[in-house]
Amino acid sequence: MTVFDLAITDRLLTTTRSVRKRLDLTRPVPPAVVRECLEIALQAPSGGNRQGWRWIVVSEPATRAALADIYRQGAGSYLDDRAREVAAGGNAQDHRVFDSARYLAERLQDVPVHVIPCVRAELPPAPTAGFAWPSLMGSIFPAVWSFQLALRARGFGSVLTTLHLRCADAAAALLGIPPGVMQVGLVPVAYTIGTDFKPAERRPLAEVVHWERW
Repeated sequence: MTVFDLAITDRLLTTTRSVRKRLDLTRPVPPAVVRECLEIALQAPSGGNRQGWRWIVVSEPATRAALADIYRQGAGSYLDDRAREVAAGGNAQDHRVFDSARYLAERLQDVPVHVIPCVRAELPPAPTAGFAWPSLMGSIFPAVWSFQLALRARGFGSVLTTLHLRCADAAAALLGIPPGVMQVGLVPVAYTIGTDFKPAERRPLAEVVHWERW
């Protein structure tokens, strides 16, 4: 018999959303909460149990503002191009996601905490690097998701976003990230405005699961 309350566990897993518009930009995030959630994230599995993750927590307003500028530079024309695509044929969910992405880009500097998950990158040269990429990403993203789940359980929201990675060198210079360490995203963290998040619409399981072979 499991010792977990499955109803609560399943609700946590199915309602941890990518939060942008409902991040509360007015309330400071206690550093102790970030540390507690990161402690939980460190229990995630990693390739070869090497635990090559590194985390940069940014709360100083000037650094957040600089990161937000880098984020917008990284976004470049992507948001404008995406706007045209959505206007031409996007559905209601496409419009909501794009609108929230633009909202976050415009206000990222106001989000109280930015967390930059990183991983020590020891990729072999091509063509063998293709084999190493899944292992590398599999050594950091489980920890990122654990961090986000822990935040959600405590009334905080987050979103994993990657637009600044087009200007990763600028962010590395700003944050003092050494060579050999790869940023994999940026996670804005804040209290949420309300906690009534629901499961999202997804494709039917039968459309995406193949048994035994494709």
